[in-house]
Amino acid sequence: MTKKFYITTAIDYVNAKPHIGHAFEKVLADALARWGRSKEKEVFFLTGVDENAQKNVEAAERAGVSVKEFIDKNTASFVDLCSKLNISYSDFIRTTDKSHAVVVQKLMKKMMDKGDVYKDVYEGLYCIGCETYYSEKDLVDGKCPEHNKEPELRKEEAYFFRLSKYEKNLKKIIPKYVVPKFRGNEVLSRVNEGLKDICISRKGAKWGIDFPGDKNYKIWVWIDALINYVSGAKENWPADTHVIGKGINWFHSVIWPSILLSVEYELPKKLLVHGYLNTGGKKMSKSLGNVIDPIELINKYGADAVRYSLLRCSVFEDTDYSEEILITRYNNELANKLGNLVSRVSGLIEKNGVEETPNKLIKKLDEKKIDKLMENYEIDKAINEIFAFIDKCNEYVQEKKPWETGNKKVLYELKESILKISKVISPFIPESAEKIKKQFTNKKIVKGEPLFVKIETPNEELKVNNGKIDKGKFNDSKINKSVKIEGIMSASEVNFQDWEKLDLRVAEIKRVEDVVGADKLYKLTLDVGELGERTICAGLKEFYPKEKLKGKKIIYFSNLKSRVMKGIESQGMLLAASTENHEKVVLISPEKEIENGSRIG
Repeated sequence: MTKKFYITTAIDYVNAKPHIGHAFEKVLADALARWGRSKEKEVFFLTGVDENAQKNVEAAERAGVSVKEFIDKNTASFVDLCSKLNISYSDFIRTTDKSHAVVVQKLMKKMMDKGDVYKDVYEGLYCIGCETYYSEKDLVDGKCPEHNKEPELRKEEAYFFRLSKYEKNLKKIIPKYVVPKFRGNEVLSRVNEGLKDICISRKGAKWGIDFPGDKNYKIWVWIDALINYVSGAKENWPADTHVIGKGINWFHSVIWPSILLSVEYELPKKLLVHGYLNTGGKKMSKSLGNVIDPIELINKYGADAVRYSLLRCSVFEDTDYSEEILITRYNNELANKLGNLVSRVSGLIEKNGVEETPNKLIKKLDEKKIDKLMENYEIDKAINEIFAFIDKCNEYVQEKKPWETGNKKVLYELKESILKISKVISPFIPESAEKIKKQFTNKKIVKGEPLFVKIETPNEELKVNNGKIDKGKFNDSKINKSVKIEGIMSASEVNFQDWEKLDLRVAEIKRVEDVVGADKLYKLTLDVGELGERTICAGLKEFYPKEKLKGKKIIYFSNLKSRVMKGIESQGMLLAASTENHEKVVLISPEKEIENGSRIG
């Protein structure tokens, strides 16, 4: 039997046009949906927009147009984004649809009949951006952690949902439901402090879904929004995977399961909570005014370039993203590795032809490992595995030298391996994968046009050779040129004047991981105190075993611009001393008593 797979994204507010964060979530879900189809699953993929939010009303008023006109225009931009990104959704839901309102009111009545809804007076701190109440302990410096604005104090008679009733259930549900585990632990720590009942109505609101039996109230938009997963399911409930950003984890891991328990519906299987895309270490959002327009990037570089650059970001952790990062990933991986392989092999086949033979090369692709990574939502690591095989194919070309030998059997192995690559990479870059498939299934294989034309950029690299940094390339807060680093800088070789421009911090190595396809590199996850977690790649493998690095304090260059190494975004570098011939490298380690994030200087 074909296995059902129902996947959803969060529904987006339409108070402004979509930004790159929306595109990130869409392509994550789309890659999982396409992968499911490739495994012959019956996929139903739901995405859409939240049109009932009060913030949409306020944005329409500021624009001087009717709410209907405003949301229709902005909803069209989200539909356009999905189209341009080749998002293969099954249905696109709008919460102003009457069919959705019917389901919301039906479930609200079931909650009321269960005795889980009551009326009382509520007073609390309300964030309009989140459309939710916050306790003082949830605020950061007295401001909403999502929007960096002070909430307003509100007091009103309202309807409440008995969230506290389901506290014990949630403690059992969350550990099995939320991925990754640390996101589940974040909400569990709040649940363990004790749950309070929540306000689920808004008095006097002019936009939204009427509260059953009381037209003085509208249903709180978050109850309305969460129920879209049921109203849009078309007989496919329960969901196999909800894909959401970390900022709305609480609503999906605590409030949503409680609603479903109340109405006695089956629970969704998994909640995938992804990190944020940052710019310069700060969250990217409409309210902060530091967004990147995904449509502009698609128009400049194409859908697959944008999709690929986003899917190379960490799924679970926050990741810096920029147009520069897109170009680096496109040139280094799509153009130099995959594009070069396709071009060379197709040209050699056009000249020499192929001869069928047992394919030993293709056995080097570990499809089971890729499947397992996808099942665990480790999309970035699955792509790493595919590109490790692409590297092996390029190495095979160099080893066998078919341009000299004209070996048709070698070219057959390469042709079949490229066709396999086109299949496994199709969930991530579907347009390019289809082009490869067509090119290598033609009766007459020809070289044709380049699959990926390298993006030419001005040479703005600041080279660090033997640890010496060119002067005049820094500003006070951030190095604004990309840094090309060979190995690790020696502390003794750096000019003192240049050191004054660097932001050096104490950091602690929390995790040490191998890097696929790299003999010398480790991927290190650092705790940099107030700066949060950072990821760097360091050539320490031949000098330190993993167990000697974990927990070690180091000195970290925090304001070097990120660069991509072996498909991993390295966010700076560490300080080490080495012998002149580089036979020995020693990390410079501060005392353990010094707090993480402390400045050096």
